[in-house]
Amino acid sequence: MLYKRNSAQYTVMTKGDNVLTKEISDYILDQYSGLVAVDAWGEQSFFYNPDGRLPRGVYFATLKDKDGDNDKASKLGRDGVYRFNFGVSKPSFERVLGERPARPAAGGVVDTGHDFTQLNTLLPHPVYAWMSWVCILNPDESVFRGLVPLLNESYGLVVKKHSKRVKS
Repeated sequence: MLYKRNSAQYTVMTKGDNVLTKEISDYILDQYSGLVAVDAWGEQSFFYNPDGRLPRGVYFATLKDKDGDNDKASKLGRDGVYRFNFGVSKPSFERVLGERPARPAAGGVVDTGHDFTQLNTLLPHPVYAWMSWVCILNPDESVFRGLVPLLNESYGLVVKKHSKRVKS
């Protein structure tokens, strides 16, 4: 089971063994203060913007359940398949997934040799891995729990980015 910061139990509903997008959304909005959820571009995006001083804020994570014009590598048109995406530090990316790939050409996919359609496995983001973004398709509860240290790191990174942007 997943837990809230105040140590109260947080129950995750699942469809089969997979954590559902609503439960991921609820979990990260509960766990990480200052986030704003925005439905745009065919996905639910989470921005860190606690004081509303930036137009949208700093990207924290996205939940995507359909392919976009320039992002079809995960084949999200499959029934019930979604992808959860977030950024990590370069050292963390390289520790868990190896060297970061080069930026792909416009409309392209990073060249990592990964199968971006694989479910329940942490993968480089098929488009934004060069920026240290990672993704996972349909994580089960156990795998999602294992992502919490990376999510905590991601949150710390966006808090720092936000602070730098509002001081500028």
